[in-house]
Amino acid sequence: MKRSYRWATEQGGGLEHVELETGEAGVTAEGVLIGPAGGRLFACSYLLCCDEQWRVRSLGVHVAGKGQVSLHADGAGNWTDADGTPLPALQGCTDVDLSGSPFTNTLPIRRLGDALHDRQEIRVAYVDLPKLDVQPVAQAYTRVAPDRVRFESLSRPFAADLDVDGDGVVLRYEGLFTRVAG
Repeated sequence: MKRSYRWATEQGGGLEHVELETGEAGVTAEGVLIGPAGGRLFACSYLLCCDEQWRVRSLGVHVAGKGQVSLHADGAGNWTDADGTPLPALQGCTDVDLSGSPFTNTLPIRRLGDALHDRQEIRVAYVDLPKLDVQPVAQAYTRVAPDRVRFESLSRPFAADLDVDGDGVVLRYEGLFTRVAG
């Protein structure tokens, strides 16, 4: 199934558009992010591939005028770069999180499913845009209502409620993003 989604930042100036395709072969998301970061404007495109259980297998990100990063995962927490060089710092990361992207919160929500009735702590490969720095980050997700998931950053004091649709795709990221299409 193919779907298109779009989110706008609640403060204005930022936008994410995603073309999502799901099927027996897995999940593919092609996206574009534009917005301010650290007082500067940026634009990036990405291609994200997951297996049928929403486990990340690859992520390619290109930031206009900055460069690109490519990550590959085996679905069991082992990561490599585009050349196949192991990335031990990302060992144990199960998902990716792009700064400024409400969509990437959908990955653990879909992958964890019913397990979210209990708080789930995870490690993600966090891509800081537009710098393209990649770091492991601890996060937690908990379903607090049928259509709401609490997101917590465990590396800094931050939490937000995410309103989600029946497919687990973010509708509203409290204080930051609102889905405007899809």
